[in-house]
Amino acid sequence: MAMEGMDAGSVAWVLTSSALVLLMTPGLAFFYGGLVQGSNVLNTMMMSVISMGVTAVLWISIGFSLAFGSGGGALIGDLGYAGLAGLESKF
Repeated sequence: MAMEGMDAGSVAWVLTSSALVLLMTPGLAFFYGGLVQGSNVLNTMMMSVISMGVTAVLWISIGFSLAFGSGGGALIGDLGYAGLAGLESKF
């Protein structure tokens, strides 16, 4: 059973957009690596990869809840699904 106000198309679009941003991050790492001196390339690329991991953790902890939460205003949800809690009972 889908949550009220949430359809498969919206979820598919958010997942597709998230995947595209995830694929964009290594491209930015190579771009930033090309802008610095040779001794700083590895550090610059690793900062981009680490930011990808931090972003994934933040999305799981609060981002999904703010995007798809039922409470709050018209643009932002509540923290009812923080940490993806309670999703197994909704689907």
